[in-house]
Amino acid sequence: QVQLVESGGGLVQPGGSLRLSCAASGSIFSIYIMGWYRQAPGKQRELVAAITSGGSTDYADSVKGRFTISRDNAKNTVYLQMNSLKPEDTAVYYCNADRVVGIGSYRYLEVWGQGTLVTVSS
Repeated sequence: QVQLVESGGGLVQPGGSLRLSCAASGSIFSIYIMGWYRQAPGKQRELVAAITSGGSTDYADSVKGRFTISRDNAKNTVYLQMNSLKPEDTAVYYCNADRVVGIGSYRYLEVWGQGTLVTVSS
């Protein structure tokens, strides 16, 4: 079974920084897209940032210029560096891996992490 383990969430003050990590484990051959979603209280889950195995990135307009997504393909790990945090960034952040190919498999999988809470408050 493929699993995503997230870490790095916590409480920070406005203007502060936080770095989230997500490591995929299991018998994995490849992962095409890894990304971060978030769900704020009373809101729908939304895409924050995503990155392909080739390094192409996509960001939500609300985080452009403040957040940076990166990944280590050898470790099957994705990171989200969050700078200049705002109270509006408060949410549960979920790691996602899509087009996951297991060793010996001929089908794609989509896997979600358990979520990590980020709270931005003074």
